[in-house]
Amino acid sequence: MSFLKRLKDKFTSQTDSVSEKFKSGLEKTRTSFSTKVNDLVNRYRKVDEEFFEELEEILISADVGVHTVMDLIDKLKDIARTRNIQETEELKFAISETLAGMLHKGEQDGSLNLQTEGMTVILFVGVNGVGKTTTIGKLAHQLKQQGKTVMLAAGDTFRAGAIEQLEVWGQRAGVDVIKHQEGSDPAAVIFDSVKAAKSRNVDVLLCDTAGRLQNKVNLMNELEKVKRVIEREVPGAPHEVLLVVDATTGQNAMSQAKIFSQSTNVSGLVLTKLDGTAKGGIVLGIRNELDIPVKFVGLGEKIDDLQAFDPDQFVYGLFSGLEEEKAE
Repeated sequence: MSFLKRLKDKFTSQTDSVSEKFKSGLEKTRTSFSTKVNDLVNRYRKVDEEFFEELEEILISADVGVHTVMDLIDKLKDIARTRNIQETEELKFAISETLAGMLHKGEQDGSLNLQTEGMTVILFVGVNGVGKTTTIGKLAHQLKQQGKTVMLAAGDTFRAGAIEQLEVWGQRAGVDVIKHQEGSDPAAVIFDSVKAAKSRNVDVLLCDTAGRLQNKVNLMNELEKVKRVIEREVPGAPHEVLLVVDATTGQNAMSQAKIFSQSTNVSGLVLTKLDGTAKGGIVLGIRNELDIPVKFVGLGEKIDDLQAFDPDQFVYGLFSGLEEEKAE
């Protein structure tokens, strides 16, 4: 039984809708990728160097990233050699297994670091326009559904409308928002938010920050100041620094991830708008090249469309078309 078939049997037996969310959310990437891989397999019955060269092009076009593609191709060549795979149809299903292995690297870090005692502080970073504020609102809703008390800190005091946008999401999720006036010192907002969260025995404080990357030095200094305030007021915090990147921007998202990971202690990634791109392979590139766990992915615009990242669910959503076509 192929690895992909095992995933299909595993997820189709589940009663929840998570598998369907990943399948529908990755439809654009899967349609493009699966069609190209199937066409390649149909044209090349035997595994040879030309087959691997065209497979490289397909993976790069899905924004997997050159370094990750080369790693993947090397692994597939080793698999073909050690398993004596000569038919491309058989190798097709080794691709999904290999990618899952790459995504599972450091899997133990994939869960959200929520404290069992005391308050959890989560800091969100990322450039403007990636869906950071929306992600905070969706996570607030998700945590509240889990029985947590949640508060939001409107630390993005620079972008016009950012505070109001966070307030709207706070109302949707049914949680309080601590804010100052536009243009205020972000560190002061975070300080007041921590104090308020402590006094109300809040379980989780989610902190928004500015994202004007064109002033990179100022932004990174500002983030460092915010982190110092949090560390001083809550020893051991922030418990997570989540970098939010827009999956539709492809390799630009990779560049942003590199910049922020160099300047801040990023503990996890959130990839938004994954449903809106045919280049969902960026998940693989970022995960493999930066060695930072992907913790959440955005698979739609609804309040419950932020999903905890599951490598197997991702691979199943990306490759399910291959197994279904074979079955037909």
